[in-house]
Amino acid sequence: MKWVEKVAKTVDEAVELALKELGVSREKVIVEVIDEGSKGLLGIIGARPAKVKVIVKQTPEEKIQEFLSNVCSKMNVKIEKMDIFKDGEFIKVNLFGKNTYQLIGKDGEVLDALQFLTGIVVNRGASEEESVRIILDCQNFRKRKEERLRRLALSLADKVARSKKSIKLRPMTPYERRIIHTTLQNHRFVTTYSEGEEPYRKVVITLK
Repeated sequence: MKWVEKVAKTVDEAVELALKELGVSREKVIVEVIDEGSKGLLGIIGARPAKVKVIVKQTPEEKIQEFLSNVCSKMNVKIEKMDIFKDGEFIKVNLFGKNTYQLIGKDGEVLDALQFLTGIVVNRGASEEESVRIILDCQNFRKRKEERLRRLALSLADKVARSKKSIKLRPMTPYERRIIHTTLQNHRFVTTYSEGEEPYRKVVITLK
C-alpha cells in the first residue's frame, strides 16, 4: 500500500502536496485528516499546521496479491507464482509453489475458506458496483475438480434418464452447483434445480 503524510497551512494544500508526490489524481486516493490545523490567535499564537495521510487506492488485483502473500508467508507456504486474471464477472487467482497442499485442505475446505476471506478483504469498503467475485485456485485443484464434477453430472444424468428417478447430490458450494447446472443446462432428457438452505443446499437432477 502506497501512502504519504504531508503537512501544510491547510488540509487542501497538504493534500495537493501529497498528490504531487504520489503522481496521482484526487479520485484515486483516500484522504485521512490527521489534524485539521488551526490559524491560532491573530494567525500567530497557537497556530498549528494541517496534517493529512493520503493513501493510493489499490486495485482489486493488488489487494488480492497483498492479502494472499501475507497469509501464505504466515503459513510458511512459498508462493512461486500467482496468476491473477479477469474472467467475465470473476477475478480468478491460481497459486503455485511449495507446500501449497496446506492451502487446499481436505476436499478444498481450506481453499474455500481462504477464498471467502479474500473476498471480504478485497470488497471491504467497496460499493455494490465496485465489488468483485473471486475464485481462488491452487495448483489447478479447482480445475481438476471442475472436470470431475462435469463427468459426475453427465454420468448421473444418464442414470436418471435410464432409471427415470431423480437423484439428489451431496451439499455443494454455489460455485460447484453452478458447474452441475451449466453442464446439464442443454441436456436432452434431464433438468436441474437446487433445494435447501446454505451451507446444505443441494442440486437435484430430474427428468424434464
